[in-house]
Amino acid sequence: MTTKSTGTSRDLLLSNAVVLRGSGLEAVASTSILVTGGRIRFIGEDSEARRLAPGAERIDLSGATILPGLVDAHAHIAGLGMALETVSLVDTTSYAQVLSRVKEGTAKSTKGEWITGRGWDQNDWAIKEFPTAVELDRVVSEHPVWITRIDGHAALANTAAMRAAGITSSTPDPVGGKILRDSLGQPTGVFVDAAKDLVERVIPPASREVQKRRLIRAAQEIAAHGLTGVHDAGVDDMTISLMRELVDEGRLPIRIYAMLSDDEALLAKWFEKGPLIDYGGRLTVRSVKLYADGALGSRGAALLQPYADDASNSGLLLATVEHLREVATRGRKAGFQVNTHAIGDRAVRNVFDAYESASVNAKDRFRIEHFQVAALDDISRLAPRGIIASMQPTHATSDMYWAEQRVGPQRIRGAYSWRTVLNRGGRLALGSDFPVEEVNPFFGIYAAVTRQDQKASPVGGWYPSERLTIHEAIRGFSADAAFAAFEEESRGTIEVGKAADFTIVGSNPITADPSSLFRTKVLYTVVFGKIVYKSQ
Repeated sequence: MTTKSTGTSRDLLLSNAVVLRGSGLEAVASTSILVTGGRIRFIGEDSEARRLAPGAERIDLSGATILPGLVDAHAHIAGLGMALETVSLVDTTSYAQVLSRVKEGTAKSTKGEWITGRGWDQNDWAIKEFPTAVELDRVVSEHPVWITRIDGHAALANTAAMRAAGITSSTPDPVGGKILRDSLGQPTGVFVDAAKDLVERVIPPASREVQKRRLIRAAQEIAAHGLTGVHDAGVDDMTISLMRELVDEGRLPIRIYAMLSDDEALLAKWFEKGPLIDYGGRLTVRSVKLYADGALGSRGAALLQPYADDASNSGLLLATVEHLREVATRGRKAGFQVNTHAIGDRAVRNVFDAYESASVNAKDRFRIEHFQVAALDDISRLAPRGIIASMQPTHATSDMYWAEQRVGPQRIRGAYSWRTVLNRGGRLALGSDFPVEEVNPFFGIYAAVTRQDQKASPVGGWYPSERLTIHEAIRGFSADAAFAAFEEESRGTIEVGKAADFTIVGSNPITADPSSLFRTKVLYTVVFGKIVYKSQ
C-alpha cells in the first residue's frame, strides 16, 4: 500500500554550489539546483533557475558541496534513541571506567530501579577479558544493572539483575546463546546472544511515550549528521506504529526503510497484508531481518573452524538453515526482501545455502547483513543471484586491532573484503550499524577509503588492497543504498526528476585529502526539498 508524499513548502533554490551529479558523481562547480514539490526540477545556471522560479527561497551556498542524500544501509534507530538516554559506556578503556560511569548513572535513580547502559568492549581494555558481576556488585547492589556490549550481542548483569531474572547455576544455556560461568559453574554475569533474553524479558519495558521520544531524538541526531535516510535493521510492531504516528504528525525528519524483526506473529501479519511503500514519503516496510549468528567481538560469530584464540569455540548459530530457507521462501512470495545478519564464515555459508534453496534471484535483491568473515570461495556466490553484501566500513577499523587474533591469518583474507566483493561482481550497500558504531557517515566513508583509524594507523591502511575509491564509498552510502532498498528510480543520485534529498557539506570529499574525510562538516540536510537540519 502507498500513501501520498508529505507536502513541501515553496520552491527551494540552492545556489553557487559544487554539485556531485549523476551516477558518476561528477563534480560540477558554480551550479544551482531548483527544487519544486520536493523534487529536482532543474540543475544548472543560477540565472536560469531564477527565471524558472522567481519566487523560490534562495540559499547561497558559497561553494559548498551538494551530495546525493546519504543513507545508512544498516542501523538501529530505537537502539540509538535508547543509547542517547541511558548510561553511555562507549570509548571506555577499562572495566574500572565502566564501573565509574555505571555508578554515576545511579545518582538520580530510586532504589530498585533498573540501570541500563551500552557500549563497553573488553577488546579496548588492557585486560581483554569479559567482565564479571563480582566487581559490579561492589559498585551497585541496590539496583539491578544490565549493561550491553558495544555490538549488542553480549551483556553483563549484576547479581540483583540475575536474581530478578531467576538465573542460577542450574539455568541451562538456551539454543543460540551462552551463559558464561566460572570454574564452579556459577554464572559470571555475562550473557551472550540468545541468553540475553533470559534477563531482558524481566526488564520493565519503556512506555509508549518514552519510546516515541527516543525515536524523535534519534531521528534528529541522524539528520544532524547529514543522513537523509536509514535502513532500520529489525523493528517490531510498536516501533512501526510509532514511526507512522511521527509521519502523520510531520515530525519524522528522515526516511526509514524498515526491516521486520524475526517474530512469527509479526511476519504472518505483514506477509498477509503486504509491504508498506513510501508512507507519507518517509516510511517503507518491505523487508525482514533475520539473524544467522552472533558477533565476532563476543566470539558468537559462527565459524567453519574454531576460533584461532579459543580452540574450544566455533561460535553460535542463531537460526537453522531450514528456518532461513522457510522465511526466505515466504518472504519472496509475499513481496518482501530478506536481509540476514551473518558475521562468521559458517553463518555466511548457511545464508547462501538457504537463499539458493529458496530460489532467490537478482530481482529479489536479498541481502547478507555484515558479511564480515566469508570463505573466499563463497564471496563469488553473491553475483549469480544478485545477493547484496550490506557492510559497515567502520567495523573494519574498530575490529582491526584484534580481528586477526580471532580468525587467524588465512581467514582474515576473506574478512571486511569490500574490494573483493566488487571485483567478483557483487554489490555493496554501506552503513554503520549505529549505535554499535558512530552515526556520522563520513567516519564510514573515511574508513572505506583509507582502512585506517582516525589517528592514521596503520600506515598505509589495514589490508589496503580492500580499500574503496572515494566515488565507490559515497555511492555505497547513496546510490547503492538506494538500490538495496528498491529506490534507485526515485533517489540515490542528483538528477532532474528525483527526490530532492541532499547532504550539503563544507568541502568537496571527491577532491579532499582522504586523511581529512572524517572531519567533513555537514551544513544542511535536505529531505524531499525540506531543510531538516541546518548547522549553527
